[in-house]
Amino acid sequence: MYAIIETGGKQYRVEKGDVIDVERLEAETGKVEFKNVLFLNDGSAAKIGSPHLANSVVKAEFLGEFRGPKVIAFKYKRRKPFRRKVGHRQTYARVKITDIIA
Repeated sequence: MYAIIETGGKQYRVEKGDVIDVERLEAETGKVEFKNVLFLNDGSAAKIGSPHLANSVVKAEFLGEFRGPKVIAFKYKRRKPFRRKVGHRQTYARVKITDIIA
């Protein structure tokens, strides 16, 4: 059984027991529920939402936050003394999928 959920403007294919990294969540600790379920396959039948499935929830356990790799944004103009260097590190949340409820 697997589902496709939407969180943080991105879509993830998840199964029970998966550990995924998503955009930062409001939860500090404990349980997280993803209610934006787009697709659900239980092995015999597939359910497709328009855009989301009603009464479908993916439950997960919040494992913690971490920061991704640094991304460098560098701008310059040739033959001019213009240089700008900016670094950015995105914060992600790591969650473990515990249950898929159809």
